[in-house]
Amino acid sequence: MKNLDQYLIEKKLIVEKELQINIEKLNAPKELKDSMLYSLMAGGKRLRPVLLMLSFEAYKAHNQKVMSSISALEMIHTYSLIHDDLPAMDDDDFRRGKETNHKKFDEATAILAGDALLTYSFEIITDDDLLSDEEKVSIVKLLAKCSGPTGMVGGQIYDMQAEKEKVSLEKLEQIHEYKTGELIKFAIMTGAYLANAPKEEMDHLKNFAYYLGLIFQIQDDILDVTGDESKLGKPVGSDESNQKSTFPNLLGLKGAIKQKEIYIEKAKAELDKTTAKKDMLIKLMAYFGNRDH
Repeated sequence: MKNLDQYLIEKKLIVEKELQINIEKLNAPKELKDSMLYSLMAGGKRLRPVLLMLSFEAYKAHNQKVMSSISALEMIHTYSLIHDDLPAMDDDDFRRGKETNHKKFDEATAILAGDALLTYSFEIITDDDLLSDEEKVSIVKLLAKCSGPTGMVGGQIYDMQAEKEKVSLEKLEQIHEYKTGELIKFAIMTGAYLANAPKEEMDHLKNFAYYLGLIFQIQDDILDVTGDESKLGKPVGSDESNQKSTFPNLLGLKGAIKQKEIYIEKAKAELDKTTAKKDMLIKLMAYFGNRDH
């Protein structure tokens, strides 16, 4: 098995090639396509689609059945970032060291680019000839749930409501289960589903994904306190200036680091209850919890 760095580089190239193909074949206004592609190709580690591929490969050798799902997932993630950066939301000027979409183009175009990425993601899945009708319906349903009002969008509302408030650990976990964790759950569950993972293991995979989402978010919160601005591509301390509810604000920095270790142990325990090939999933989990940007 390749080391994680090699794996991430190889899979990132696959994701980006697939995204480029899907945008280029789209018959849409040029300015809209340019805006969509600008944010899609503005950097990023492609961790969610890579996680989907890795989840599939934990049960079967890689094949093309995952390709539409990885594109759709990254498009929805990117749309959420475009809208997060808007003046009405986080009002950010930079994302990954580059101008945010509404600064590069304009606010209206950025909103429409986000809308286009969201809706096009479902079209890509339903147009995939490698998927059965049953698989298309199952994947679209899960993606809609994970990204919609009881998933990512609902989590963003909870996150906004928690600004300027000191919320409990339980409430903070709920916010990030929705806002961050649901798309990670989609990646894990869809990869395993397409690989025909044993049905009795799906609940353990869902729990693994839940803790993985919290590990990812808690490290994000820690980096907002301790990170290197040149690596993050955005100002350090933005969560505090926006009065966000975060793990370090609630638990202190040392407490947040300790809580992250608790989530890591719980995630490992759930993964151990499956027959999945665990080596690369464990390595990626460690990467989620120790990354510096």
